Amino acid sequence: MTSTQPQLGAGEVASVLFSTLAAEGGYRLGLITLNQPQALNGLSLDMARAISAQLTAWEADPSIAVVLMRGAGEKAFCAGGDLQAIYPSLPQTPYASGWQNEYLRTFFQVEYTLDHHIHCYTKPVLCWVNGIVMGGGAGLMMGASHRVATETTRFAMPEIVIGLFPDVAGSWLFNRMPQGIGRFLALTGSIINASDTHYLGIVNHHLASSAWPVLLQRLQAVRWHQDRASNDALLDACLNSLKTPALPPGPVQQYAHAMADWTNASDWRLVYRSLLALTEADDAWLTQAAQRLHKGCPAAIALAFQTLTRAKTMSLSQVFQMEYTVALNATARSDFREGIRALLIDKTGNPHWSPSNIDQVDDDQIAALFEPAWPASQPHPLAAIG
Repeated sequence: MTSTQPQLGAGEVASVLFSTLAAEGGYRLGLITLNQPQALNGLSLDMARAISAQLTAWEADPSIAVVLMRGAGEKAFCAGGDLQAIYPSLPQTPYASGWQNEYLRTFFQVEYTLDHHIHCYTKPVLCWVNGIVMGGGAGLMMGASHRVATETTRFAMPEIVIGLFPDVAGSWLFNRMPQGIGRFLALTGSIINASDTHYLGIVNHHLASSAWPVLLQRLQAVRWHQDRASNDALLDACLNSLKTPALPPGPVQQYAHAMADWTNASDWRLVYRSLLALTEADDAWLTQAAQRLHKGCPAAIALAFQTLTRAKTMSLSQVFQMEYTVALNATARSDFREGIRALLIDKTGNPHWSPSNIDQVDDDQIAALFEPAWPASQPHPLAAIG
């Protein structure tokens, strides 16, 4: 194994590691390891920049056949954006425009551009989705050509609990699920298991978590090609040779048809009340979904519904551009800071949302969050991905 990690000072530990593995025929595998296991490999701005630069370099290197991504430790691939790093950039009171927050406008631009690059990458990308994958981790994962779950995989987009909405192309992903399921997962932030991630196409392979070392050995023994289609097929064959038996159906599969009924109204408040009624369900997974919805930020729930609705007819790049605008504006509201405070800073679990009730949410104010926050003379910050 060859490390491509830049030099670090004494005592420093890199938050993301890069290395290469020799394979047959003179080819190499590029390995990216998110290296913040104590923070569930939360994605920071510096990490996103480093990954983006390394992906660009490997894409131009003809000796790199496949790129692999994984998270250090056994608990998570990546549990989302590094909210601890974001929190200091948020003012004590809401401000007029998200464009005022230089850190966040840069973070979203770098993160979304990176995610889009993975979707469009010209070489196979294998994402080892072991453990927790949420939020920003889902953004890194969903564009990979080969997404591999294990029995420990737990997926969710629970942004409503921090006053945000499922971003990083979450509205693109959810709109490609069977009717009703995307809305259900976006509005409740429900956690789903490996079986359901495979059923929904969130992942396309399933291996045992113990298979990672064997997988690396087999990938190194493959004679790769310059041709992308050939390498995709070789990678599929390698993964299929290690696949585990089908897992029992998860709760999404069990309630897929009901979800279409629960979420079919065009008014988000009707959908909210329909899902809230599941508090009385006999199934613990459903009651937890309803309870998480009830604790979620009312304005964020309305916003999640609207982003899904608007994204239905958009291309991937258009979704990223829309979500950038909305994310920048939504993080300027007091709810985002309050959500992070209650969840991670003070850990009280009692956010004080504004407004606190769904009937007090102003739909015109939600619609205003889709309006550009930057000066009219400037192009969209993600214009290049269009």
